[in-house]
Amino acid sequence: MVQIVSNLIEERKILELSEYFANLNSVDIAKDMVDLRNEDIVLAFRILPKDTAVEVFSYLELDMQEYIIQSITDSELKDIIDKLFLDDTVDIIEELPSHIVKKVLKNTSKEKREFINQFLKYDENTAGAMMTIEFLDLKESMTVKDAIKYIRNDSLDKEDVDTCFIIDNNRKIKGTLHLKELILNNEKTLIEDIMNRNIICTSTVEDQEVVASEFKKYDLTCMPVLDKEDRLVGIITVDDVMDIIDKENTEDFQKMAAIQPNEESYLKTPVLELAKHRVIWLLVLMISATFTGSIIKKFDDVLQSVVILAAFIPMLMDTGGNAGSQSSTLVIRGLALGDIEIKDYLKVMFKEFRVSLIVATVLASVNFLRIYLLERTELAISITVCLSLFCTVIIAKVVGSLLPIVAKKLKFDPAIMASPLITTIVDTFALMIYFTLAKVLLGI
Repeated sequence: MVQIVSNLIEERKILELSEYFANLNSVDIAKDMVDLRNEDIVLAFRILPKDTAVEVFSYLELDMQEYIIQSITDSELKDIIDKLFLDDTVDIIEELPSHIVKKVLKNTSKEKREFINQFLKYDENTAGAMMTIEFLDLKESMTVKDAIKYIRNDSLDKEDVDTCFIIDNNRKIKGTLHLKELILNNEKTLIEDIMNRNIICTSTVEDQEVVASEFKKYDLTCMPVLDKEDRLVGIITVDDVMDIIDKENTEDFQKMAAIQPNEESYLKTPVLELAKHRVIWLLVLMISATFTGSIIKKFDDVLQSVVILAAFIPMLMDTGGNAGSQSSTLVIRGLALGDIEIKDYLKVMFKEFRVSLIVATVLASVNFLRIYLLERTELAISITVCLSLFCTVIIAKVVGSLLPIVAKKLKFDPAIMASPLITTIVDTFALMIYFTLAKVLLGI
């Protein structure tokens, strides 16, 4: 598809290119434009109808938006900014360099500039920073006929018209009403008689993760946002929440892999930046891994007496780390979805303990058959290894399930208690158990 666009631009077949774009969704057009040469991007963008151009602009990546803003005229930029939804405009301005921001604000109406400045005062990652002010509000005293007439005249610049918000003269929210209800009711019916008074709201200072969980919990498509005086100041729509979920999930995956979170796409992030995000945690884990080396040195006499014990160390450490990672991953996900709360730590620990007993018994039994019957290892050594494995798996699963909850209690992100860190901690326990049992059972 990108090649088609490139060929049409190169051959200057403007009419064919316009017809080609007319059959595509705005998202697909934006995707096509990503791999175009810079000089072709602006040409392709100018071919689009104005309304389509605004939609495509909102889906483009930041560097492409910046290039287009620098390349187009002030009047063209004004047309885009005037038609962009306020929350999309704020998102763009927050990321642009100051000299580009000045050009954007210069071509923004006074009223919209005031709203933009108000939005920029909200802390990042709060409901206030992600909401939009483009919503439909009605009065209780309106009839269905009045409401429909009002919506027809006032809905063109609104981001969401499926849900109307009923407010009083002080902008206090009184209820909500779906467009479906308006269509199905008699035109003389009063809004106050059919509106939904059970309202799920949030505040401008609420964390975006909490907002996302509320959307999921109550199956919402939009949510009203109230200021500290309980006045309706904006709404959050489901498309914004999906962006949040995507961002938060990406951040959690990065933390679980011991990588400092990075919002830029992988291919566009400089190599030095990627290395910087990874090396800090690798240094921490490398230094913490020296504890395992210290334990091996401490029990050097055990290894010298029974050299074959060294052959089973990797198996013990890997199995313990894997067992702990399984538990921590499930608990981290449970915490993120709200299925597990801090107060459930005893339930989680008891459940993982019972799971670990089953898993440890199976692993230790299979391992005993392998090393004793197939590898012909001495009975005492086989028992030592398998008993160590049994204890290691139990401790790994209990520790792996509790550490994310402890992190949550201490106001840390539970995702940091994922595979790399859990593995390092469990390795220490595994070696201590192994060598201690070896000393006792082998009489070293």
